[in-house]
Amino acid sequence: MAELPHTGTEGAVGEFFILGLTNNGKQFRPSDWAERLCGVMSCFRPEGSGGRHAHLQFSPYVHPTVLNGVKAVVVNNKLRKAEPLAYHFLIDFAKDNDLQVVDACFVELPGVPKI
Repeated sequence: MAELPHTGTEGAVGEFFILGLTNNGKQFRPSDWAERLCGVMSCFRPEGSGGRHAHLQFSPYVHPTVLNGVKAVVVNNKLRKAEPLAYHFLIDFAKDNDLQVVDACFVELPGVPKI
């Protein structure tokens, strides 16, 4: 099965980003690719978290975002255990479209006291 196309390790926060940039730095099209991909993944969610309008919400495992002006998809590594085929679909999507994949991590802000 597919592995993350970089280090293969999970980030400190257990998430990674699929960026809307190819490995050559070109912007991925169509412009709404992240919302479309997250829409396809919206049915994959923890049991009992659905509710009446679950079909109108993104999955807590996969949601769109913007990083430095670039559309991206945030993928929670918990999806791998909950729905392995869905997880591998996302990894294969990134590989097939030559998209950049990076681990998410916490970055401490300057001046914020440590807890």
